[in-house]
Amino acid sequence: MILSVDNLTKTFGSRVLFSGASLRVGVRDRVALIGPNGVGKTTLFEVIAGRQDADEGTVTVARGAVIGYLEQEAIEMSGRTVLDEALTAASHVTSLEHRLRLLEEEVSGTEGEEQERLLAEYGRAQERFEDLGGYTVEAEARSVLGGLGFAEGDLARDAGEFSGGWLMRLALAKLLLMRPDILLLDEPTNHLDLESVTWLEGFLRGYDGALLLISHDRAFINGLATCVAEIENRRVTVYTGDYESYERQRAFAIEQRKKQREAQLKEIAHMQAFVDRFRYKASKATAAQDRVRRIEKIRAELVEAPLERKTVKFRFAQPPRTGDMVVSFEGVSKAYGDLVVYEGLDLSLYRGDKVALVGPNGAGKSTLLRMLAGVLPIDEGRRRLGAGVETAYFAQHQVQSLTPDATAFQTIDRVAPGWTQGEVRGLLGAFLFEGDDVDKRVRVLSGGERGRLALAKMLVKPAPLLCLDEPTNHLDIASSDVLEQALLRFAGTIVLITHDRHLIRSVANKIVEVGEGGITVTEGDYGYWLWKREEQARKDAEKAEAGAKRSAPLTGSPAASAHGTLSDAIATGQTVGPKTREQKRAEAEARNSTFRATKVCRERLARVEDELASAQARYDELVAKMAETEFYSDRDSFESALSEFTGLKRKIPVLEEEWIQVSEEIVRLASDQES
Repeated sequence: MILSVDNLTKTFGSRVLFSGASLRVGVRDRVALIGPNGVGKTTLFEVIAGRQDADEGTVTVARGAVIGYLEQEAIEMSGRTVLDEALTAASHVTSLEHRLRLLEEEVSGTEGEEQERLLAEYGRAQERFEDLGGYTVEAEARSVLGGLGFAEGDLARDAGEFSGGWLMRLALAKLLLMRPDILLLDEPTNHLDLESVTWLEGFLRGYDGALLLISHDRAFINGLATCVAEIENRRVTVYTGDYESYERQRAFAIEQRKKQREAQLKEIAHMQAFVDRFRYKASKATAAQDRVRRIEKIRAELVEAPLERKTVKFRFAQPPRTGDMVVSFEGVSKAYGDLVVYEGLDLSLYRGDKVALVGPNGAGKSTLLRMLAGVLPIDEGRRRLGAGVETAYFAQHQVQSLTPDATAFQTIDRVAPGWTQGEVRGLLGAFLFEGDDVDKRVRVLSGGERGRLALAKMLVKPAPLLCLDEPTNHLDIASSDVLEQALLRFAGTIVLITHDRHLIRSVANKIVEVGEGGITVTEGDYGYWLWKREEQARKDAEKAEAGAKRSAPLTGSPAASAHGTLSDAIATGQTVGPKTREQKRAEAEARNSTFRATKVCRERLARVEDELASAQARYDELVAKMAETEFYSDRDSFESALSEFTGLKRKIPVLEEEWIQVSEEIVRLASDQES
């Protein structure tokens, strides 16, 4: 174990955050710490990191292990370029490099024994420098910064020029470059876009140390976690596996606790009936007293009633019905000085579209969203709203527009004329404001609570066109679920930017990819868009390979170019000539049908691969055991292992054949799609 948390208790005044909390973390474990906002997740991290003291219990870290902690709040940085600031995380390497330069100067000015001594020291320092990755540290820093969304031109800018969100990215980059033995990340995806979240997940998957993270992003947890630790009812419960596994285990544990408690209560009732009947009968008095003692013992050991998750159902108001076309751009252009973001952009969105804007950081997603919402003027072209369409725009900075001295109840009540107190409380309850929480003033609410309140305020009377920029930032999983259900039931049009892949998968029915000054529209869900992108990448690679084999004249011929353009249009689902909206939707549904068939095969392939890997690992384990002499001393164990070994010898070829068949089926379906 590299980290051991034993019986921690932490209180604030009379409030107990957690009691008797224990956790064991191995050197390569990935632990996701979850629970509603306010239960003490960040406090537990701060105790582990040594920022706070626990009231009781101990935190033990392996000798020499280094803890790195990414907090939620950004730290001021200025006076250095972004690259130089990132390299301060590798100061042990850069200081060693400086020492090497000094030694080189000293060696050139000496001779004899002194020179030999300096050369020996130089050799040791150079070897150490190489071991620490000194020759690649700057390249690694550039790679990490690029993965987190910094453009090459940003690296030479002063860090003080960047916003708090970007400084959080820089703080994360420094932490990753430090490569601590234990990495504590508190909501690391909050300030990242989708591309950066995907990069970070891949980076952390290969990280050498232990990882503990607090996150509301279920897809991120599923991609990393080897176990989930939940803070609930002042206790920490650890479940093995990812978030989906945690949900199954928790549901099973709750059901088992219910059954155990019901059995205990039934036994108590049965014995109490005997006691009530025979307590005063001399011949049964001893037996009655014995049952009284047993009842007291069972009550002392009575299983605590499991906490049910709060699932508040609320029928959100629907927007007024609008015309079929909701918003359109015709030849829209937008530039910031010499930087042209869009030029001649055309886009139409319709009633019922739920659009996710995706693409790399800096591509123009927020600019497009704000222009659609009408909060950012366009330079050229035309923005046209459909009949009866009004817009609402949500971004995190709008949380600051809440009145600090107003209570949560007053905030909603003021924008909901004609609502009863019960209706106002019902909406607040849907966003997890219950009991005395509705009387809390905005100024004392946490960041997540303010975000929930601002979203609730928007949904009191939702506009037909909702434009949402990172609506789940600072929301816990339960709050994200409430928002997800509201958006799924929303009858209007939604355009959103989010790094939460679970929300995109659940809500979006259209993907708009932003990049290189333009957009690509995909009529279909997020899974289909991912598959389509993978297919396009494969086709591009095949085309590049084929192009390398052709002669230059053939490659550049007009016929080849025309054919390539037409093929690209067909492969990417683009239309050649104008098509009606009905034709586009029909084509999208046909593509989705093929994708769903392929998806089933790919899920089956993944299951076969997992089963094959498990079977092969067990087969290798048994082969290794059979090489040991003592293995044959226990006859029962030997026969059982031999039987398992024989079964695996038959099973593995069957799985391999199934893998081949499913792979061929995927290729066939993809080929059908192309044709």
